[in-house]
Amino acid sequence: MQLIKRRLVGKDGIERVRELRAILNDLPDYRSGPYADIRKWVTNEIEQTRMRARVVHRDSIAVRREGVAQVALVGPPNVGKSSLLQALSDVQIKTGDYPFTTLRPVPALTRIRGVLVQLVEIPGLIEGAGEGSGSGRALLGVLRGADAIVYCHDATSSLEPLEQVRTGVAAAGIDKPAILAVTKTDEADGEPVAQVRAAVPDLRVVGVSVLDEASLEAFREEVWALTGLVRVFTRRPGTTEADPMAVRPGATVADVAGALHRELFERSRGARVWGPSVRFPGQRVGRDHLLADGDVVEILA
Repeated sequence: MQLIKRRLVGKDGIERVRELRAILNDLPDYRSGPYADIRKWVTNEIEQTRMRARVVHRDSIAVRREGVAQVALVGPPNVGKSSLLQALSDVQIKTGDYPFTTLRPVPALTRIRGVLVQLVEIPGLIEGAGEGSGSGRALLGVLRGADAIVYCHDATSSLEPLEQVRTGVAAAGIDKPAILAVTKTDEADGEPVAQVRAAVPDLRVVGVSVLDEASLEAFREEVWALTGLVRVFTRRPGTTEADPMAVRPGATVADVAGALHRELFERSRGARVWGPSVRFPGQRVGRDHLLADGDVVEILA
């Protein structure tokens, strides 16, 4: 079954049906026993693929954006992307010690500095993923829509599969802010992170283990830096509770008011601000005042 599923990786629609029929022809024609069960599974897959093809274009793989940014986890098969995503969120993902356990993009939200960031696991990209049609090309389309990339590398493996993935992404013309996460550091001997840093000098490298909460928290901070966002806190006049909001560097008081509500944007006269962008706490500023990371903003209408 594992070999059959590997043969089906990257195949959708008519291409998948053809491969399933070839597999069916290769199987012994037993009426009972394990091979009969496998034949039944393959026959059912053929029918299910035909049904999907009637309503879904074979290259259509879409991920609905959520959170303040979308960051893709990318790497060869079986490098621990699913385990990492599961450790950083509440999503339950099927994991296994063999390649291609995950076959479609898996999105999940993780909270970083009080705001939600969407992580999307891209199934293991292999050499030639962008050639022709099929899900490999569609997966690169999902990657193209992300805001940033976290390349994942198994600390116990060679760097060659990772370099093949990076070459494929570059060949597809995808250029995003990126870092490299060295996963499974708890299973590796020596100094795997230092070794990868020496071998891949063009990317910022961070080590992470799903068994080490401190490394997971450090990874979250690296992801936040990768988004390029800054945080401001908004609060209503007369209250002390402040809610975090992610904004782009260079955001103004008017930008924050508009993000909160269109009517507030039109009525706002300025704000009171506490934080690094003002000279003293609670300073009154105008609509065009530039905000800094960590500012607390009270919109005045």
